[in-house]
Amino acid sequence: MGKVIEITRRSIHAFFQSYHSFATTAALLVFPVSAATLLSQSLTLSSSPILRTVSSRLRLLFEAAGFPATSQFFSLLSFKISQTILTSISTLPFTHIFLILAKASVIQIIHEFPRCRLALPPFSSLLHLYPSLLLTKLTNSLAILSANATIFSILLLVFNVADILHLSSSNSMLVLSAASAIFYSIVIANTMVACNLAIVISAMENSGGYLSILKALVLIRGRTATAITLALPASLSMAAVEALFQCRVMRPYRLSGNSNPSVIWEAFLITYIYSLLIVLDTIITCMFLKSCKMGEGSHWYAYDCQTDSEPEAKGAQQA
Repeated sequence: MGKVIEITRRSIHAFFQSYHSFATTAALLVFPVSAATLLSQSLTLSSSPILRTVSSRLRLLFEAAGFPATSQFFSLLSFKISQTILTSISTLPFTHIFLILAKASVIQIIHEFPRCRLALPPFSSLLHLYPSLLLTKLTNSLAILSANATIFSILLLVFNVADILHLSSSNSMLVLSAASAIFYSIVIANTMVACNLAIVISAMENSGGYLSILKALVLIRGRTATAITLALPASLSMAAVEALFQCRVMRPYRLSGNSNPSVIWEAFLITYIYSLLIVLDTIITCMFLKSCKMGEGSHWYAYDCQTDSEPEAKGAQQA
């Protein structure tokens, strides 16, 4: 827990050390992605006919594969997967252009953090990193799909074995569903952490593809608990902001049918907060990568960024 607190502290320090650069990145590059994500989620609510259609198709697919139709876990899973698919498709142009450039900007700023050059990088350098990051992001998508396919294959085997052994009672199905939910959450959490770390590695080393994911898997070996704990606060905060957007912006719009200026300004504010959380999450991932590279026994966090006046003070002392 001490490691998590220290990485979080250093991340927040870096965030405020170059707040103007990060705020500019959030406003110019992350804001379109945040707006598209929050608005797309309004189209993928439970009342959406598109979501109901996709969710029912997935439920039928689960039933045809042999999963128990009465399991609440697979009903909820089909709904969440449908929501994720629709949101990903509707925000695809934004995430593959603006989000990649935003992450490249944040990672380059943090990469210079120990040397205190926390300035906004030039746009040409972001374009230089874009092909590597795009390749890594596409590889990450394949890795997530592979992880889901592997999980479903294992769960299918488990439920079929349980059916052969006549363990299809309600209590047995409840226990298996709970175990399946835990197993699914752990595997997907580890996969997402590795994919996020692969993006940072790709930007820092200007190399993309599966090699970045392999390096990420090697680095987080033995540190998965720390990585997941670091990712949890940002994920929960973004989920809270998403709920706030639905409550404060979309709900009044559905009730009245029009948007007054106060709601519009509130929507901009909530979207900007969501953008800052994405930036902060990227900063935390960068700091976690630095801690992994420095090693467990190295006091990487003991080095404080020196200001311009500190070298002059040291020179004066030596004189």
